[in-house]
Amino acid sequence: MIDTHSHIYDPDFDSDRVEVIRRAIEAGVEKVLLANVDTSTLQPMLQCHKQHPDFTSIAIGLHPTSVKEDWQTELRNVEDALRCNPNCLSIGEIGLDLYWDKTFIAEQEKALEQQLDWAISLDLPVILHIRKAHAETFKVLSKFKGKTIRGVFHCFGGGVEEARKAVDLGFMLGIGGVITYKNSNLGEIITPIGLNHILLETDAPYLSPVPNRGKRNEPYNLVYIRDHLASIFHENSQKIDEITTKNACQLFNFD
Repeated sequence: MIDTHSHIYDPDFDSDRVEVIRRAIEAGVEKVLLANVDTSTLQPMLQCHKQHPDFTSIAIGLHPTSVKEDWQTELRNVEDALRCNPNCLSIGEIGLDLYWDKTFIAEQEKALEQQLDWAISLDLPVILHIRKAHAETFKVLSKFKGKTIRGVFHCFGGGVEEARKAVDLGFMLGIGGVITYKNSNLGEIITPIGLNHILLETDAPYLSPVPNRGKRNEPYNLVYIRDHLASIFHENSQKIDEITTKNACQLFNFD
């Protein structure tokens, strides 16, 4: 399995990161993709990758909730890091978030457009964070019609229409712990989409799946997400593993 979205460089893992990685490997997780947030997370993420180069890969981008008054400075810092790390597999996580604050929506859109330009010029996939902003995100993506943009809708939270539109644009859907929640209808939404457009992710330390909901998430928990998908698609867990791993390798070009 490949955890295509994780933040195990987070301070929540400082006391037991090696143990967390050991548990994940023993459970069958062979890789995690570390997604950046902003300038403050760059060095912890790069250090984590340096210490665990065989298990981790990196994505570099500016998270929409970190787009504030100093967004241009943040963007320059992130771009510098991107240029200095040719082993980066993706631009991310980037996107639009209108859940908490709409103050900087114009700046969020500008930052997203800039980072999509980077993705095109560097021929890298993007990791899109979208919260309460699917229509706005599709509007930004429409400006790039005719250009090759690929990636994943991280922690996909849209409906059937948004799922089909994302897939039609060439994107994957990142599925994590939310799909295991009792009040989630995500399974019904993605079933007609099919496994060939699905990636596994944890978003550790956030959004732990059942039976560990409410606790710190970690890559090991990918087994619960995989098994839940197996029950939804009426496949065995090994098949889910094989297909989603193939999808991840094709999108992110893992070694």
